[in-house]
Amino acid sequence: MPSKVDSLLVCMLLLILILCSAQTAEAESKSADATKTLYVSKVGDNSDGQSWANGFHTIQSALSAIPDEMGGYTIAIRPDTYMESNLAPSHKGAADAYNSLIGDFDGSLGSGATGWVMIDSGDPEKGFKSWDWWSTIRASDKHWPHGNNEKTFSSLVWDRWKLNNLYVSGGDAGLFFDLTDQSGNGFTVIIEDCVGIGRAFGGGVVYPTVRPDEPSVFRRSYFLALDWVGDTAAVLLGGREQEMPEAPHAIFEDCTLVHADNAVAISYASDCARASFKNCRMIVLNFTQPEMGGKSTGILCTQGHKDTGKLHVDLEDCSLAGYSVFTPGPDAKALTYSLSGQVTAYVQFKQSLPEGFTRVNQWSPKLFSMMAPPETPEELKKLSEQE
Repeated sequence: MPSKVDSLLVCMLLLILILCSAQTAEAESKSADATKTLYVSKVGDNSDGQSWANGFHTIQSALSAIPDEMGGYTIAIRPDTYMESNLAPSHKGAADAYNSLIGDFDGSLGSGATGWVMIDSGDPEKGFKSWDWWSTIRASDKHWPHGNNEKTFSSLVWDRWKLNNLYVSGGDAGLFFDLTDQSGNGFTVIIEDCVGIGRAFGGGVVYPTVRPDEPSVFRRSYFLALDWVGDTAAVLLGGREQEMPEAPHAIFEDCTLVHADNAVAISYASDCARASFKNCRMIVLNFTQPEMGGKSTGILCTQGHKDTGKLHVDLEDCSLAGYSVFTPGPDAKALTYSLSGQVTAYVQFKQSLPEGFTRVNQWSPKLFSMMAPPETPEELKKLSEQE
């Protein structure tokens, strides 16, 4: 029969084993979490991306290193300028575990730097690369008559990714996702605290079907497009439903949209598209008078849509400015809307306002001061805090 001393020793050994097992499990868990993070830094050694010191030199290298579709991966990027274009991850995220692409704007992730992660998709020697399908986010169509059209590629690979603290510019589109040959699939991205600038589009998403509980979300971000000819807008939207869905394809919160002619437009190839805008600023610079031979196509544009193309917008506490709220003429019939809170519009004096909009009769220095892209990430974040 064992003595009390022997029993006590056995209990102590069991306790030690339990504690050691718990510490081992915790260490393994931390190790597993560490492998879920990849780092991008131009001052890293460009080896395996497992730390800032070993950081990849390019964002695409980290995106290509995502090993599976389990989700929950993070790519942390040191503030710097990255001359990269047509970015695409090797795998999607998961429904309950989005992947993240995040700039260490305030140094809190340990990169040793602060400021924007600048992604410039222009030509490294010649500058702005205005060429179809040459953008920050990869998408292309081999049936397109010109541009970067050797292959068809869908932005569907970005499904269930979250992008934070990025400033993208220099190409045909900024933070814009085109599903091309995978149109009609469910698709969700989350964009927060970002700047998207492109020739044709600053941001947007085209041709998904709605996920009622998982819309794409664009939050505290700025979108600017630099062209006004054809299918261009600060934000371009497109859906694949034949009837208007009850839930939105995309939600925009605390965003600024700036464009020469359209803040929001439906894509020419869209069926029914729906989006929600809360506390957003939509600033359009084209106040051309028709008698001068020019044409303004509206802050909310449905010009050139196909027969099944319809756009519905839900506006809450938004400020609009431009020649007219809708596209003048019959094209406006393709747009429906709902309003809540106070939705104001500063338009050309001859233009009537749709029902429910509040006319602004004086130039707003505060609103028009927001046309410029934020110089720093802090400036972008403070803007939404002041609203």
